[in-house]
Amino acid sequence: MGLLMVCLEVSAGFVRVRGMLCLLALATLAASAQTPGQTTPGQTEKKLSPAPAPPPPSETPNQSGPSIPIEFESRGMEYEALTENGITVMFAPLPPHIRDYNIVQITVTNGSLLPWTVKPADFSFTRQDGTLLLPVSPDEVVESLLQRASRNDVIKLQLLYEDSIYALSNFRSTNGYEQRREAAMAQFVNRGFKAAAAASAITFVPTKLKSGDSTDGAIFFENRTKDKTLGAGHLTAHTCGETFLFEVYPELKSH
Repeated sequence: MGLLMVCLEVSAGFVRVRGMLCLLALATLAASAQTPGQTTPGQTEKKLSPAPAPPPPSETPNQSGPSIPIEFESRGMEYEALTENGITVMFAPLPPHIRDYNIVQITVTNGSLLPWTVKPADFSFTRQDGTLLLPVSPDEVVESLLQRASRNDVIKLQLLYEDSIYALSNFRSTNGYEQRREAAMAQFVNRGFKAAAAASAITFVPTKLKSGDSTDGAIFFENRTKDKTLGAGHLTAHTCGETFLFEVYPELKSH
């Protein structure tokens, strides 16, 4: 009887153990079948923080301002020079010698790979009070000089221009005053036309510059004010696909 009881207790133990194993197996299957993102009771869902967005591209504008002209003096005249993308423009006011005109000397050198045409209309002068001065055309200048100015005035202007242009030791024009003067002197063989020849050679005329070429000339602005100087303001040149800006300060530039 005692042996029978022991056998029954052992059998019952096996049944309990097998039942527990079945429950563990069912729990494992339920856990593996759970979809991602689901939480079981008592668990807290963990949310992943989104990745931080990359910083926006910098929208700071280009802080580089316009180019600053290089200033230098030659034979008592003050020049300013600017270079943009291979194009160099030099500028100097000439002392007033001809009535009703302010005159500036301009040189342009084409150091770019492209040909460009420069002309007087590319230049303008704006006074501090906003008055805009546009250049007088070369033909009008020559005609006006022959009518208003004496022959001696024109010759003095010629000598002044020659003194200023020849003072630029690093500048040699390929199609400027010297070439125009020789052509004009050959055309006006009569000595009575020397003033006309000088005036036509001095004035800045439309010129096509190939790569490496340069030109020069005087640009005339009409001035009927009591102040015979150019005055304070700035000279602007829209030429050869670039913009050049020169500030003029009478206290520094007038002679």
